[in-house]
Amino acid sequence: MSNYILNAIATDAACSGNPGFMEYRGVHIASRKQIFHYQYPYGTNNIGEFLAVAHALSYLKRHNLSLPIYTDSINAMKWIAQRKCKTKLVRNKQTEALFDYIARAENWLRTNPYSIPILKWDTENWGEIPADFGRKK
Repeated sequence: MSNYILNAIATDAACSGNPGFMEYRGVHIASRKQIFHYQYPYGTNNIGEFLAVAHALSYLKRHNLSLPIYTDSINAMKWIAQRKCKTKLVRNKQTEALFDYIARAENWLRTNPYSIPILKWDTENWGEIPADFGRKK
């Protein structure tokens, strides 16, 4: 039996190579409907996990919703709490657009208070998070 909240957003990221092609998304758990999905040609999984949660917070505020957010990334939870993406990815021409997007997310987190709970998805007991891209080997 699951102990997670169905009326919530699950977030996840995937990376082909790390760093490599990166994408993230948010999925409404009960309906399994994809709410948002973004891709970058070059990034890391941790950046994607951070951006997914930040995007979910922004989405909820824009739509005047108050749903919990699940992530399977402790790192993303820490970075969101610190309002800072602490990546070691090198900033260069290839990653400039991504770093601009990270800066926008960090700024949004600093300037938009929120009370939305960000919860850890219990993969061991609940299986893969509903936003999972299904590419694990």
